[in-house]
Amino acid sequence: MTAFLRSPLYELAIAIFLAILMALGASASASAAKIDDQFRSWLQNDLWPEAKAKGISKKTFDAAFDGIKPNLKLPDLVKPGEKATTPQKQHQAEFGSPGAYFAEKTIGAVTAGGRAREVANARTIAAIEKRYGVPGEVLLAIWGRETGFGAAKMPYDAFEVLGTKAFMSTKKDFFRTELLAALEIVERGLAPVGAMKSSWAGALGQPQFMPTSFLKHAVDFDGDGHVDIWNSTPDVLASIANYLVHYGWVRGRGWGFEVTVPETVSCSLEGPDQGKKISQWADMGIKRVSGKPFPASELKAEGFLLMPAGRSGPAFIATPNFYVLKEYNTSDLYALFIGHGADRIAHGDSNFAGSWGAVGGLYRSDIAALQRALEAKGYDVGSADGLPGFKTRRSIGKWQAKNGRAATCFPDAGLVAVLK
Repeated sequence: MTAFLRSPLYELAIAIFLAILMALGASASASAAKIDDQFRSWLQNDLWPEAKAKGISKKTFDAAFDGIKPNLKLPDLVKPGEKATTPQKQHQAEFGSPGAYFAEKTIGAVTAGGRAREVANARTIAAIEKRYGVPGEVLLAIWGRETGFGAAKMPYDAFEVLGTKAFMSTKKDFFRTELLAALEIVERGLAPVGAMKSSWAGALGQPQFMPTSFLKHAVDFDGDGHVDIWNSTPDVLASIANYLVHYGWVRGRGWGFEVTVPETVSCSLEGPDQGKKISQWADMGIKRVSGKPFPASELKAEGFLLMPAGRSGPAFIATPNFYVLKEYNTSDLYALFIGHGADRIAHGDSNFAGSWGAVGGLYRSDIAALQRALEAKGYDVGSADGLPGFKTRRSIGKWQAKNGRAATCFPDAGLVAVLK
């Protein structure tokens, strides 16, 4: 055996193998170097003229991109000269029960951390509540969810991330706008280049603001003359409050109520475009799980049916403030997490009264196929993106009712098989 391993044929094979590896490495290095050169050319010939026209100085521009190269490890990139491709099949089962989003380990950390910081920052929070009308518990829940109250590190250079994505991502225009906004932040002296640390998506600081949101909503609440969403707790919390107020937070109203929905009320009535007075929902037999009546101040106000897992999970009557929370992150589950977390910070730990059913286990591509099938039948699912949003959920319920099935308003394997 030893003689065979040392044979000339074996050594030749090893040499060929090593040569191939070296060639591949050289090819990859050459490709990366070519992209680097294209990036520098793009910066100077494409981005700089627009930045200059928007009032960015050459000093700021050069400082922002000093030593910056495209980060080819970021997601959703398309190399120059190539076309974006969409995977034909997604193998990761992305959708278990929505209840997994509310794992006690996650929400418990947010609520316990929120309560501790509520005590430590009581005066600041009271002042923010007075000015903006947003409950402190909501601000704390967002802060905790976004960056673990600032514990999550921002490991990326914002100009590396935004520059890479503006040059070669699948959403070039979006990131170009954000990149120019980041340059404006530095140009206006709101933050130095070295402080511009971000997430892998280019979101800044403890509230995770994109640069355009920073320019619109970040505030100096501690009065030191600087807007610092990386290090100042008053600035972080007040900036989140200012953001929510901009998108219509209604002072004096909460986000919603967990309820029971009788079988006589169709789950297809869900959605922000099918609101009713809360008194009307109550007249239909919808009740709070606590057994308490809806507050008298809410009865004439508008509410919306929310069933994130259809009949296989808790149900809610949401207020317009719920949809303001969705402006922070477009997911129903995110907004519900924030609302529920805020309630727990304010009133103590308690889970939803309703339980999450054993639904899910589907591939995103399966849900997208289901959505396309419903679209072909004339249903409005929002978009065939593989995400079961409220338009998809209620379309499922309408199709089920029309075809003599019990309306569940949530995708399952049997439904996919029937409709695909």
